[in-house]
Amino acid sequence: MAQAGKNVGRTTRKKRAGSHNGKIKKYRKPLNLNIGMILFGGVFIYVVICVIMYFQTSHIVRYEVQEGSLVTNNIYRGIILRDETVIPTDTAGYVNYYAREGERVAKNDLVYIVDETGRFSENMEDTAAGENTLTDGELTEFRDEIANFVHGFDSRNFSSAYDFKYSLQNTLMKLANTNMLQNISSISGENGSEVVEYSYAPQTGVIAYWTDGYESLTPQEVTADLFENKDYEKNYLFSNTLMAVGDAAYKLSTDENWSLVIPVESARGAQLAEHDYIKVRFLKNQYESWGETALLNNGDGNTYLQLSFTNSMVTFLTDRFLDVELIVEDETGLKIPVSAIVEKEFFLIPEDFVIPGGNSGRGSILRQCYLEDGTISTETLEVDLYNFDEETREYYLDSTLLDAGTILYQLDSQETYTVSRRATLIGVYNLNRGYADFKQISILYQNDEYAIVRSNTHYGLSVYDYIAMDASTVSDDQFIKQ
Repeated sequence: MAQAGKNVGRTTRKKRAGSHNGKIKKYRKPLNLNIGMILFGGVFIYVVICVIMYFQTSHIVRYEVQEGSLVTNNIYRGIILRDETVIPTDTAGYVNYYAREGERVAKNDLVYIVDETGRFSENMEDTAAGENTLTDGELTEFRDEIANFVHGFDSRNFSSAYDFKYSLQNTLMKLANTNMLQNISSISGENGSEVVEYSYAPQTGVIAYWTDGYESLTPQEVTADLFENKDYEKNYLFSNTLMAVGDAAYKLSTDENWSLVIPVESARGAQLAEHDYIKVRFLKNQYESWGETALLNNGDGNTYLQLSFTNSMVTFLTDRFLDVELIVEDETGLKIPVSAIVEKEFFLIPEDFVIPGGNSGRGSILRQCYLEDGTISTETLEVDLYNFDEETREYYLDSTLLDAGTILYQLDSQETYTVSRRATLIGVYNLNRGYADFKQISILYQNDEYAIVRSNTHYGLSVYDYIAMDASTVSDDQFIKQ
């Protein structure tokens, strides 16, 4: 028995020892919440919700209306159209010119001679060889050409340097050929076998020695492709050049009247066409002239402005394309962002059915209503007047206050009018009264960012008014927090 007790005791001690050698469970402390942690958690959640709502809500930004104007880009590139006639050669051979480009010739004046063999030109060159001096008039002619080029040169249009080179060559050609023309008789007498044909001007006009295929172009045929200059080629006609029968020898401009056609946006073109004449500054030489305006809607779907002139045709005889600045007064008025502009629909009510409220911009109407017993009666309703059309003699009333089919009564009369006709107005939301109040505007001019609107209109804006910068962030009569 004693031995059995010892065994039981050993077994018990082993179990106790085994229990100490097993896994130890971690003691979990209870969550000890206090009022500080609860308040901090609540504030944190509130801040997160406010941030999320801030980024999901449209914000109304006020804009203070100020007087101003828009700086517009009035520089355009136009294509010159003149009365041009290309004169072809009627004899094959080497052509030598004797009339200078830009010179006005009368009918039957000598323009050029044709050397059919080429030997006559060689004899003339031998005769004219040697030193030549220039007169004071000829030197002045060179100085004027150089001064005009230097004054109007633009490195962005370097091709004008080639036109200048060509112009100088023509001037030298005129001076040299004038001397040779004086020796034609003596040379022809010594070389009787030489065959020389004289060509005379068929009519009075100004000489030009280049062609480009646009001589017969009309204003209605101008398209946007012409201004890209992809296929444009200017062909110069030089003296002592071999030509075949029918080749272009020169061209005559027979009319001092000419025009410049420039591409414009349709809205801008309509504004410019309102001026019968526009002052134009030619960037090539800074000269100014007045051009008569005409708006063109050509077949390519674009809008063009034609400017017609009665002088300075000879000045730009060597040009087909010309850069000009239109000198027009900038529109001045109230300057507002384009994002503030909105279009709203209104009911049109004849003036006989509206009782104006003076200069307050408000009025009243007599509207048909039904009493509790079902009898017909009238009630007076105060309304805001948003515009008045002088031609149709109608007021614009807010469409949210009336329903289509509402019957109105004329004051002191049994005449009635059923509300039905609608129209729209362009305007902004005025915030002066603490709510979004629509105000009509009359746009004078606008670009992509701002618009200039007429100031001091009866139903419109005034300087220092506050409007919603973005019309999409507000709705009619919305309360605006200060």
